[in-house]
Amino acid sequence: MNDLFALPIASQTMLRREEAHCRRCELYRDATQVVPGEGSAGAPLMLVGEQPGDREDLAGKPFVGPAGRILDRALTEAGIRRGDAFVTNAVKHFKHELRGKRRLHKRPDAGEIEACRWWLEIERALVKPAVIVAMGATAARGILGRPVTIAKARNVTEPLADGTRVRVTIHPSLVLRLRTEAEKKAEYRRFVADLHEAARIAGRAGASG
Repeated sequence: MNDLFALPIASQTMLRREEAHCRRCELYRDATQVVPGEGSAGAPLMLVGEQPGDREDLAGKPFVGPAGRILDRALTEAGIRRGDAFVTNAVKHFKHELRGKRRLHKRPDAGEIEACRWWLEIERALVKPAVIVAMGATAARGILGRPVTIAKARNVTEPLADGTRVRVTIHPSLVLRLRTEAEKKAEYRRFVADLHEAARIAGRAGASG
């Protein structure tokens, strides 16, 4: 986080203004706008997804499309108010390819994830969450700085150097991509359980602090 001090960003308002002018990679060229994180400083939970989708790119807000609806429902069932969490993405611009008139999601590459870690680190410094939930492999790589296998990292609490705890789970869009209703229900229940456990750990950290 050494580069953080080269740019005096002391508030989320300042952060959004700086993110809007980001040229750290080429994704800004085809995106409608940057999609900054959303939530309050001091939120005990920081939820990190992969990147904005089509709906998020147009709205300028994270998790407002189909995956966002899955996330909102899961948060409610896990006993978490979305307003009590800081919600963001590992990459702040929508990476896509045109297929006719449709804009189809493309996964960010390692260089794009690394370029955007700058903003994740500043968000983390401003929010100071007790627990970060990395939703998907891209988010986990953005937070941990290395490739992560969800199956191996799930159910493991990993501490960062500053003591922040990291929990890895699926991206909620996975639930939408599964083929059978039984698979969807089973994975969704695991996702809710992952969020509930992250909230429990954050509450325990807050009580001990």
